[in-house]
Amino acid sequence: MSAYRDALSYLYSFTDYEKRGFAAYAPEFYNLDRVRHLLALMGEPQRTFQAVHIAGTKGKGSTAAMIESVLRVAGYRTGLYTSPHLHSFRERIQVAGELIPEAGVIRLVEEMRPLVARVEGITTFEIITCLAFAWFAELGVEWTVVEVGLGGRLDATNVLEPQVTIITPISYDHVAILGDTLSQIAAEKAGIIKPGVPLVSAPQPEEALATICDVCDRQGAPLTLVGRDWTWLAGAADLNGQAFTVR
Repeated sequence: MSAYRDALSYLYSFTDYEKRGFAAYAPEFYNLDRVRHLLALMGEPQRTFQAVHIAGTKGKGSTAAMIESVLRVAGYRTGLYTSPHLHSFRERIQVAGELIPEAGVIRLVEEMRPLVARVEGITTFEIITCLAFAWFAELGVEWTVVEVGLGGRLDATNVLEPQVTIITPISYDHVAILGDTLSQIAAEKAGIIKPGVPLVSAPQPEEALATICDVCDRQGAPLTLVGRDWTWLAGAADLNGQAFTVR
């Protein structure tokens, strides 16, 4: 138990914006260089699996959980990366519905320590993201579902080369960092859109949707808009799950 606490203390000894508050966007705070450097030192574990990448303001975590569940039932070996956790750090990193064990956290932290020391200015979330990708690679995950931590464009998870991206409903959040208009916020969320990679978007405010459509056009990314291209009708729901119809 003490070794696990020590591992968590090490992770949280770095700059942790979840606890101290988020800084305004600036290159020294937000960039992908540190994550790319650490992943390169680790052997590029993020290249060993396929990924669904999810940004948005509302519903990212629940959307991620539902997609992971569907993929797992379909027979794939799945990984799920979400943040922040509710009760235990281990909730953030799951394989096939199982939380990462304490022993896994301890071992990966020890393996990563000398590599992390070579990356100046790296943050807690960046290290945890790399740790998650290493765990997924080690356990032979086929599909991962990854929730963005903040924004999208400069989030540590945006080093992924996903097979599909998703943007859940956008509204005003972290305006001091992402911008104070829906267009600015949507531009940051739409930063996860990759050239030629399909995007599925929830219904959006007009201003946000215009920005998303513009990014999709520039990136050549096919857009599926819920409510326009597909609709869904909610059915019965209980503690065991929810039924719905897609049209």
